[in-house]
Amino acid sequence: MAKSSEPYWEVRNSGIHNSGVFAKRKIPKDTPIIEYIGERISKKESNRRCLEWEEKARKKGEGLVYIFDLNKKWDLDGNVEDNPAKFINHSCDENCEAVNDDDRIWIYSKRTIEKGEELSFDYGYNLEHFMDHPCKCGAENCCGYIVAKENRRKLKKILKSKKRKEEETHAKTKQARQARKTKQAKTNNSPKKPSEKQRKPKRTKVS
Repeated sequence: MAKSSEPYWEVRNSGIHNSGVFAKRKIPKDTPIIEYIGERISKKESNRRCLEWEEKARKKGEGLVYIFDLNKKWDLDGNVEDNPAKFINHSCDENCEAVNDDDRIWIYSKRTIEKGEELSFDYGYNLEHFMDHPCKCGAENCCGYIVAKENRRKLKKILKSKKRKEEETHAKTKQARQARKTKQAKTNNSPKKPSEKQRKPKRTKVS
C-alpha cells in the first residue's frame, strides 16, 4: 500500500505516559501510518545502549523501546529528535504493529482506528526485569506490566504464584501474632502463685 502524504497522526499529551501519538482522522486497517526512523547502529553498539538505557529505566521507572532489529548486521536506534513515532505508547490491547519493510520500520494499523484514538503497539519486552516496567495502558486485558503478548500467560502464572506466596506469608504471620496474643491472655488469666511473704501469716506483736 502506498504511504499517504497527509499525516494520519499528531503528537499530544497521553493518559498512558507523557506524550502519545493520536489519529487525526479515521485510519483503515493495514494502513502504513508512520515510519519509525533513527540511527543505524551495529549490534555491539545496540547492546551497549540497551544496557545503559535499562539501568536508567530502572532508576526512573521509564520504558525503553527505541531500538528495533533491522537485520543480522544492523539495528535502528529511534531515540532521535525527528522521530515522532518514538512517542507511540505500549498497550496490552494495541491497535498498531511495527513491520520491517525492507529494513525500514513502519507502524501499521492492525484494525480500523477512529479519529482521536491513541495509537499503540506491543513493545515486545521479555519477562526479565518486568517489575521495572509497569503498564498503565488501561486496557481491560492489561496484565499490569509491559510484556510481549506471547509472554503474558506466563506472566499471569508468575503473578498468581507470587500473590499466593504473599497470602500464605500473611496468613502465617497473622496466625503467629494470634498465637502470641492467646498465650499472653492465658498467662494473664491464670491464678498467680502467692509469694513467700503472702503465704506467711502476719505476727501480732504483744506488748
